Amino acid sequence: MPTPPHPRLPLIMALACGVAVANVYFPQALTPLIAHGFAVSPATAATVATVAQLGYAAGIFLLVPLGDRLPRRPLIGTLLAATTAALLAAGLAPSLGFLLAAGAVVGAATVVPQLLIPLAAGLVAPERRGAVIGTLQGGLIGGILLARTFGATVGGALGWRAPYLIAAALTALLTVVLAKALPPGPGPAGTERYPALLAQTVRLLASEPALRRSALYQATLFAGFSAAWTALALLVTGPTYRLGAQAVGLLALIGAASMLTTPAAGRLADRHGPDRVNLGCILGALLAAAVLGLGSLGGIAGLAALIAGLVLLDIAVQGNQVANQARILALRPEARARLNTAYMTCSFLGGSAGSALGVRAQAAFGWGGVCALIALAAAVALGTHTWLARPIRVRPGRVHT
Repeated sequence: MPTPPHPRLPLIMALACGVAVANVYFPQALTPLIAHGFAVSPATAATVATVAQLGYAAGIFLLVPLGDRLPRRPLIGTLLAATTAALLAAGLAPSLGFLLAAGAVVGAATVVPQLLIPLAAGLVAPERRGAVIGTLQGGLIGGILLARTFGATVGGALGWRAPYLIAAALTALLTVVLAKALPPGPGPAGTERYPALLAQTVRLLASEPALRRSALYQATLFAGFSAAWTALALLVTGPTYRLGAQAVGLLALIGAASMLTTPAAGRLADRHGPDRVNLGCILGALLAAAVLGLGSLGGIAGLAALIAGLVLLDIAVQGNQVANQARILALRPEARARLNTAYMTCSFLGGSAGSALGVRAQAAFGWGGVCALIALAAAVALGTHTWLARPIRVRPGRVHT
């Protein structure tokens, strides 16, 4: 039985997840400001957000498996220090190319949440795992959503560089807090060499049907989520609404209230199993696409539809994530970091594709094209659930999905 953590530790870890992951997402709200600052098109400026997500996916694949090999507290501290340095470099970037390079390093180094979630899963009893994952996931999604409020508000008032510099100071503070709050263990869980760790991650994806299914669910829904939020800045600052960048921050602030639903999703997964939560979230994403489509109307009615659709989409993606991680982190306790690596790499590759396709859909077909892309992504997830969500035989010691 795991030693119960300090009652406040999950909340501290959830806050850390939010602060860390925000570094990947606040650039999405800065697209119009970066475009103006470097005199490039909005589509070109949007590559800053796409590159950060690609860097995050690369960091998950290349760095998170070390959580099964190295003590996590010093590993987390090292990654946060690297993130701080990269954020400073981005804030002082003399050119768009330099900003893209620094942003990629920020994305690769700021994978701390994907080390904290498996760590938290191992600190609690199995019957509480979903609830604790939900708490950390609430912090993670809250950071993703509030990052846009932070980026839009601070960037709109002080310029696009200011969010990077402030984020560097916050990340440095987080380094000190986690150094004191995290337990000193566990030590190295295995003796595999680094190439073997990476190979094992790929083999887990090939050998675990439940892992593949979970990864596909989240990759598709997260692609729709990223498409919506990346294109949103172009919609609200464009001719339909003619609002400032701060409007994106306000919409994100309203949508961030949905992070309160993640602990409930975890409890539902504990009580009824992940499959039911997955299905409800996939259907919720389809409904969100339809509601968001009304945002092209403009005016008060359009804004109300945007708010309702974004909140619904946020809840769907969050709940889906909690259910998926509750499933995969129960598969092989000795390989939780590698399981999470395989899963999250697929998820953020989907998110990166969604960001890139969302901007292109907005440019080619308008907001309706973005909503069609969200619906298509959710339909793929629903088709996967319909065909593959069936009982899987497991070996002794493995869980049913």
